[in-house]
Amino acid sequence: MTDQTITDEAAVTEAVDVDVETTDDADEADDASKPSSNAEILENEGEIAADYLEELLDIADLDGDIDTYVEGGRAHVSIVTEGDLLVGSDGQVLEALQELARLAVMTETGRRSRLMLDIAGHRDRRRKELQTIAEDAISEVKSSGESVRLTPMNPFERKIVHDVVAAAGLVSESEGEEPRRCVVVRPA
Repeated sequence: MTDQTITDEAAVTEAVDVDVETTDDADEADDASKPSSNAEILENEGEIAADYLEELLDIADLDGDIDTYVEGGRAHVSIVTEGDLLVGSDGQVLEALQELARLAVMTETGRRSRLMLDIAGHRDRRRKELQTIAEDAISEVKSSGESVRLTPMNPFERKIVHDVVAAAGLVSESEGEEPRRCVVVRPA
């Protein structure tokens, strides 16, 4: 090797060392600004989704107060508003807004979110309806000994029914293809 080659290699090695140190420092600074606990991560997801949804409401010139909280290992965002315009028929607009909010979170954080959105108390009302439907199906299965197939439901709704059925000591499973996927309640 010539003296010139050795000098060039030393310069490259030195430049790489500086680059690595700079990158490490930048990573440490990024880590300091990132949420550290799971609760902080979920709170951050809720805030990102709330900001996104607030912008959408502003663009559409719609009124609504936005609340965020963490429950059951998920970020929750609730839009308190009058009427069901943002809920839509069978919750279709709500589901679409929830997916958009989840995409906004994923774009910002690089992680898939399980964020739940409720608008005008729709999910709470629907949860109560589904618990009643599940309890009726449980009673029918216990009295007849036959399986009961419920009407098609989205994943959120099916989860609620599965939880109620499991708590009653029966078995349930989802059958079919989306959007016609439904819960079948079976004897234990």
